[in-house]
Amino acid sequence: MTEASSHDSPATSVHRRRLLQAGGLGALAMGLASHADARARPAAAVLDASAIVPRATLDRLAAQQHAIFNEGQVLPAFDPVRHAARNDVEVHRLSTWTVVPETRERVRVTGLLALPAGARGPLPVVSWQHGTILSFDQVPSGLVRLAEPGFTLRDGQDSSETLFNLHRLAGNGYAVVAADYLGKGPLRAGRGEAYGVRAATVQTCTDVLDAGLSALRERGVQPGPLMLNGWSQGGLNSQWLHQSLRRQGRAVAATAVQSPFNDISESLRFWTGAERYPDVEGRPYPKMADWVSLCLVVALGSYERNYRLDGLMRTAIRPEFQPLALKFWNDYRLDFDPASPFPTGSTLLVDGFFDRFTHDLNSRFLRHVADNRATYWAYDSPIRFYHGLADEAIHPVMACRPLASGGALASGVPVKRASHRATFLASLYGDADTLGGQSTVLDWFESRRASV
Repeated sequence: MTEASSHDSPATSVHRRRLLQAGGLGALAMGLASHADARARPAAAVLDASAIVPRATLDRLAAQQHAIFNEGQVLPAFDPVRHAARNDVEVHRLSTWTVVPETRERVRVTGLLALPAGARGPLPVVSWQHGTILSFDQVPSGLVRLAEPGFTLRDGQDSSETLFNLHRLAGNGYAVVAADYLGKGPLRAGRGEAYGVRAATVQTCTDVLDAGLSALRERGVQPGPLMLNGWSQGGLNSQWLHQSLRRQGRAVAATAVQSPFNDISESLRFWTGAERYPDVEGRPYPKMADWVSLCLVVALGSYERNYRLDGLMRTAIRPEFQPLALKFWNDYRLDFDPASPFPTGSTLLVDGFFDRFTHDLNSRFLRHVADNRATYWAYDSPIRFYHGLADEAIHPVMACRPLASGGALASGVPVKRASHRATFLASLYGDADTLGGQSTVLDWFESRRASV
């Protein structure tokens, strides 16, 4: 893997688009007294926006986004017959309350509920965890606008990844519940997010899931087998959620994750160039993604905010990049000064950050990050890891570690020549050649559904 290098002016439109495509780069039961209360009384869900999206609209939008996500043309083109949705889809924006375990704040959060139009009776449910978004608004609940006349789905501004889940899963007989995450969406009220913060993330995803299940029951739908699906940051979030639900004794029929950064410590070292891995399939490995430096900024801001590490961003980030980082953490605007240097993953942090003591806050940050890794866990219900062999953010060595330690129910699906985005796309639309003879998430979920 070659070290991430300096790139052209971040003010260029190409660079802006690549940054916007991040993720793009997805608590266990202990310490969750508030969750025990929530389990005792069903989570209240408020549905404040709804629409019905025709299957033809889903097919059209999925075909457009498929062409964008199919980087390197590793997949065949979208097949309007084989990939067609079977039904129209109801979409609802929901809101509920969560209590943040790290800070004890009571916060209103939003999410999306989608299901086959007019569905009644039993229905399998997918809890979808989205990937990293370098904005406040590119969230699942925004897709309630899909049925608006003239609405155009914009890559980097709307949740294309959620659209794929609606098309392949809700469009084929599943209910889908998706949290916008803490600090995201229309009700964030200025609160920062909790990127890579385990307890806050799990609590939010659990409370939105429970609110979605409650709303389904109110609509005459009996929730059936529960599946989890997540990409990138959402892959990690799905691993956390899987373990939390199982520790509560809640059944999870199957979990699929794509390009998850299981071990945040290892991911940070890889993104900064402190850790290197061999080339794959005899090809030079792709250079580090441009957007990882902004992911690092969001991680530092999130840990400072939620773990009360006041001043972390100033002790961890090099002085020349602190104004840019602090501004981005507060407004997520990509209006960087083209005359000023822009940090890469390898230049953002202070010298020696991973090698020696640099500041007590930095040390505390690294300890929290290590506590939140999800690599070395045993899984007692099936989980499948889709990983790309040319993923610019998650090297296959990193993606495969949980396969060795996770036990017999953890399995892997390597995706040939696939980037971060193409890996995710292949998990939902891939063919036997792309997936090494293995099945897509939809087909695997169908097999697990039949076995429950």
